[in-house]
Amino acid sequence: MEDLYNNAHLSEPASPAASVASAEIAAEFAALTVEEKEQRRAEWSQELARVEEEINTLRTVLASKTRHASDLKRKLGITVWKELTDDVNQGVKNLKESHVFQRTESVLKTTGEKTASVFGSITSGITSKFSQMKNSESMRSIEASVGSAYENVKTKVTSRSGSVSSFPDDLDENNSPSGLNSPTDSLTK
Repeated sequence: MEDLYNNAHLSEPASPAASVASAEIAAEFAALTVEEKEQRRAEWSQELARVEEEINTLRTVLASKTRHASDLKRKLGITVWKELTDDVNQGVKNLKESHVFQRTESVLKTTGEKTASVFGSITSGITSKFSQMKNSESMRSIEASVGSAYENVKTKVTSRSGSVSSFPDDLDENNSPSGLNSPTDSLTK
């Protein structure tokens, strides 16, 4: 009896209803005589042996059926790779047909459209601001200053020998293949 009590506590039931049932079984078993307890244990042992034998038989039959199915698949040309591919394709199809996927796809599409719209308005805003800057009085003043400075540099420069040349001509002359590029070299020419 003490052995039964210890065994009952080793595997505690998962639900309160199961624990009540276990307690009732333990109480019922405790009420039996020693001979009745041994008879019940013998019956349970025989039943356990039959169930285990049935489980082994089922495992053997299952293994045989699995081998037979594998042989038939091989004869039909169905490979593990094909089965896996078919399973994945079916899973993707089921996913695409699911309500959740369709809602998610719709949300992503709407979000993409809104994002494109926002970026479009930002781009047009930046373009507009650059256009306004280009046409502003400050930018025109800067352009005029840079333009006049360029024209001043570009105007004719009188060299030491008295000949007149333009600034770009002087640059070409200083970058001649002779390699004389220093300012003192151009003075000695």
